Amino acid sequence: MEIVVFGAGALGSLVGGLLAREHHVTLVGRDPHARHVAGEGLRIVGELDARVRPRATTDPTPADLSADLVLVTVKAYDAAETAEALTAGDPEVVCSLSNGLTEEALAAELGDRVLAGSATYGAELVGPGAVRCTGIGRVHVGEFAGDRVGGEAGAASDRAERVASAFREGGLNCEADPAMPRRRWEKLAVNAGVNAVTALARVRNGALATGPARGVAERAARETARVARAEGIGLSDGDAVGAVETVVSETAANRSSMLQDVADGERTEVDCINGAVVERAEGHGIDAPTNRTLTGLLRAWERDRIEV
Repeated sequence: MEIVVFGAGALGSLVGGLLAREHHVTLVGRDPHARHVAGEGLRIVGELDARVRPRATTDPTPADLSADLVLVTVKAYDAAETAEALTAGDPEVVCSLSNGLTEEALAAELGDRVLAGSATYGAELVGPGAVRCTGIGRVHVGEFAGDRVGGEAGAASDRAERVASAFREGGLNCEADPAMPRRRWEKLAVNAGVNAVTALARVRNGALATGPARGVAERAARETARVARAEGIGLSDGDAVGAVETVVSETAANRSSMLQDVADGERTEVDCINGAVVERAEGHGIDAPTNRTLTGLLRAWERDRIEV
């Protein structure tokens, strides 16, 4: 496959690097990382070990973007801008692995080419041209709206199966998921329960397995599940909390993306994760106090430390 990874930070570089072992991959990222990958290649260390030579650029051409598959791994707040940029090419399929509920923003520009995805692999950039895998997880891909699944009842779409097969060829644990409308809300529950809590407490994911932070993460996940049900998605509180527990166990050594943002003094995705839960909860007359508190605290940090 011709694959473009748009937003090659930690997760995008890990996934794109693994796919580059079997596919023609172009990483779209920032310098100096992109420049180093273009010149010296990409090194994957940690739980997985590989050295690969994908193409890398900061300025993709329309021809680059006319790929079989574009994986979107940008920050959630950049989803709309990314969608507009992708219209310069003619990608066959666009699959979001970003945090939050980014698929609607992508589909507004790209129509029915958009698939949803979730990835629980742990990843950290350790320097230009190098990414550490801090936990081996799994990837799910599928249609993000129930009316778009098609095919046999309970079966994933053909294009989701093709994308999942490409991931597996690259050595990633991946399945085509016919329940992606529910899965993306489960992903949001994990984001809400893990990212903001670890960022504020300055702890790695494994710290949420026990102790006081665990309860906060669980409450944020349960609130997300209640909002999901109000939106017509059958996500139970127990399943949301169970998803958090699984990710915490599989990526215990990982610093969440939001913790990395805070450590680097950069804008976080809190508005697109916990803030999105609060906004949709208010629309349904539901209270989401844990997510509201987490959002408020991180917004206060951003206002004091950076320009948003």
